[in-house]
Amino acid sequence: MEGGNQSAISGFILLGLSDQPEQQRVLFFLFLLMYLVTGLGNLLIILAISSDPHLHTPMYFFLSNLSLIDICFTSTTIPKMLNNHITKNRMIPYAWYLTQVFFNIWFAGIDSILLAAMAYDRYVAICAPLHYSTIMTLKVCALLVLVSCSWAFINSLTVTVLLTRLSFYGHNEIPHFFCDLSPLLKLACSDTFINDLMVYTMGAPTVFFPFIGILISYGYIFMAVMKISGSGKQKVFSTCGSHLTVVCLFYGTIIGVYFSPTSTHAAQQDTAATVMYTVVTPMLNPFIYSLRNQDMKRASRMLIPRKPRFIIRL
Repeated sequence: MEGGNQSAISGFILLGLSDQPEQQRVLFFLFLLMYLVTGLGNLLIILAISSDPHLHTPMYFFLSNLSLIDICFTSTTIPKMLNNHITKNRMIPYAWYLTQVFFNIWFAGIDSILLAAMAYDRYVAICAPLHYSTIMTLKVCALLVLVSCSWAFINSLTVTVLLTRLSFYGHNEIPHFFCDLSPLLKLACSDTFINDLMVYTMGAPTVFFPFIGILISYGYIFMAVMKISGSGKQKVFSTCGSHLTVVCLFYGTIIGVYFSPTSTHAAQQDTAATVMYTVVTPMLNPFIYSLRNQDMKRASRMLIPRKPRFIIRL
């Protein structure tokens, strides 16, 4: 059964994170809580930025786009997992599996490039503040977002279309909680050389180039901050350190799952790693990028309606 889409099975069974009923209930409420926190936190950022004219700057433009993508990113995986737990139906049709793979890769790619754009924005703001307004124009910011969406779309579409040439028959159980690319390739009964090659040739630039760009940008930022004297140095180091922690968590887990030898890790390790970049980091982004930001705090407080004051006149 080589070549062509000669699949002998109509769908796959997602085994989830655990087969123990007690653990399943705990995981259900945990993922539901993280999904709600992710959605509400990122939605609050979008509303706060859009409602405050003072936040209509390149940094917050990228942050609002990142929040929107994070909402979409988590919405491609967690709701289906929660539905599987409620309905006890873990079967997913082949076409639906490919659809979720496509959107998962697409949103992850946009996330990756947007994080690099945000790091570059911070680099220009700190290392070249006099030229910031001429470099980070609205046109440049919109172009960076457009490039991230377009390149990630092409990458995702190419990888997904190439999956249709694979054959699957017999075993259709996947030890995962969502439709991921890595376990699907391991389950294929036909040659996956071209698929693996495309993951490296198109997927690697989407991950490694932005990651390297982020490290370089923050390297220049750290060197510039070291030359500054004052109490603000510690705050900048603390903020950049928290940003880099989430960035390394996001890129590190993706690299570990997709770009390391398959013999070095088990399926359980892959699943744990994917939880980090698909669920944990989108939940942390609103807190990391806005928790210590006074402008975001002020804009968020403006969204909360104040209690009306009643004046009693005699």
